[in-house]
Amino acid sequence: MTVSKHVYVVDDDSMVRSSTGYFLESSGYVARMWSSGQAFIDDMPGLSPGCVLLDVRMPQIDGLQVIELMHDRLAQLPVIVMTGHGDIATAVQAMKLGASDFHEKPFDETTLIETLERLFAALGKQVEADDQRAEAAQRLKQLTKREVDILQGLAEGLPNKVLAYRLGLSVRTVEMHRSNMMNHLGVRSLPEALRLAFLAGVVALDAGDAGDA
Repeated sequence: MTVSKHVYVVDDDSMVRSSTGYFLESSGYVARMWSSGQAFIDDMPGLSPGCVLLDVRMPQIDGLQVIELMHDRLAQLPVIVMTGHGDIATAVQAMKLGASDFHEKPFDETTLIETLERLFAALGKQVEADDQRAEAAQRLKQLTKREVDILQGLAEGLPNKVLAYRLGLSVRTVEMHRSNMMNHLGVRSLPEALRLAFLAGVVALDAGDAGDA
């Protein structure tokens, strides 16, 4: 999946923001700038997936604190930390907190482009997977509770007779719910239905509970 190549630059140095923004825009990226970590965090909820170029040494909230505050957005906003020359200890700490890579200032333009392209390629796969999971979850919302029970049992490999016994239903009723479940999901085969269940996490989440019933 192709992801728009947004690069978010967070640096309190206006000259760095200006030169980095010019370089990124001339290289085909869509650059956006922030002069502080707090300003970036405030705007983060509305940002599209993209890569973050994050300075470490900033007043008030430094780069390491920004990474900590990003939490679950790190998957869709991979961070490249920009450190001073020889500041390896800080770079390592940033990586432990969840940063994807680091570059020393002044960064090598070719190396930075290579890193961005690698991260955008991985980000495209991540966004596609997230979209598939969201679509699967939406489709499973159309199922009744009984149809979900049927789907979970089928995911465990239970034949209709065993499933009917577990749920206290007749085999014919199980077959009816199974047919309705397939229609509601818009699939023609059981493997298709199970794929949606696994993507949505329904089977993985509840299979253990079903086994204890």
